[in-house]
Amino acid sequence: MSDPTTADLTPPRGVVTVFSDIWCSFAHIAIHRLHTTRARLGLEEQVSFDLRAFPLELLNDAPSPRPGTDSEVARMASLEPAAGWQLWQAKDWLYPSTTLPALEAVLAAKEQSLRASEQLDLGLRRAFWAESRCISHRKVILDVAAETGAVDVGALAEALDDGRARRTLADQSALAQSDRVDCSPHLFLPDGSDHANPGIEVDWEGAYGIGWPVIGSDDPKVFEDILLKAATE
Repeated sequence: MSDPTTADLTPPRGVVTVFSDIWCSFAHIAIHRLHTTRARLGLEEQVSFDLRAFPLELLNDAPSPRPGTDSEVARMASLEPAAGWQLWQAKDWLYPSTTLPALEAVLAAKEQSLRASEQLDLGLRRAFWAESRCISHRKVILDVAAETGAVDVGALAEALDDGRARRTLADQSALAQSDRVDCSPHLFLPDGSDHANPGIEVDWEGAYGIGWPVIGSDDPKVFEDILLKAATE
């Protein structure tokens, strides 16, 4: 078996490769900005997003702590309100303990098309950050898939049942743990360039889950440059 950490991360023209986790608020902003900027530039037919997993719970060997995500909501929502945010509103026991099934579903949806995968990924992010839905639950994942209007739900259910994307998830986890991918989100472009947490410089006040993010700068325009470059290089 080949070593996934030696794989070429440079996508073909017209594709932006994105490593991220759904639990990551910075990725929620980046994915929202990729979609909205692509639409505004009229590049929806020219540029696609290849979503790949940066599973924080495997890198950290523990589920993502809820105090961490809670501490990020207000500050990150002030940067990009339209992405959709709220503090967790459902029962405490419905808070997702893992994002692995959701990440696997996004990978499995790529069998149908990159568009199906994109729309499922976007829907699952909104389901977690803006709708307080338990995205670790199979029914929620399939409900979100149905709501996209872009995913064949029966085919996705079959893919989840036989675990056909699980090996891919494991391989991408190995890449995420290597020095090839720095963080969630990390974008790779056809010209060989890459952008870790594009546009945002951040530091932390206090420990994660106790303190809060401190934003040094935020430049959403970087997404225009990323998408135009992906479309033309």
